[in-house]
Amino acid sequence: MDIGGYSFPDELYYDQSHGWASVEGKVVTQGVTEFAQKISKEIVYVEVPRSGRTVEQGKTFMSMESGKWVGRIGAMVSGTIAEPNEELEWDVDPINEDPFGEGWLAKIEASELGELDNLFKASDAEFQSFIESEIEKYKDLLEET
Repeated sequence: MDIGGYSFPDELYYDQSHGWASVEGKVVTQGVTEFAQKISKEIVYVEVPRSGRTVEQGKTFMSMESGKWVGRIGAMVSGTIAEPNEELEWDVDPINEDPFGEGWLAKIEASELGELDNLFKASDAEFQSFIESEIEKYKDLLEET
């Protein structure tokens, strides 16, 4: 789905921190949206979480940096880090170039898939309204070249 010129694939789940999640069985792959990457300008560093770490929905489990800020990334579901994207430790370009693909952050083995109900789908009117307000909030930043 397109919201304000930004892509939000229909099959994914979203949070209000500009994260996305895909689900395969009990494994939830988490990343940041194209919109998050655009407002960040360029991600320059990612603190990759360690495999086996227990995480809790909404609680910080990693961070990333652009040239101007450090962002804390909260887990979209509770569980255990099954596979961090260790490639990002050496090369963060996949986040900047392919945030919905090779730029994924971590795979979490979910302890409770019911927590997905706390997230949004792109088709949710509340989510669309949120993104539209975020586009307005960051319009000056987004217009910079």
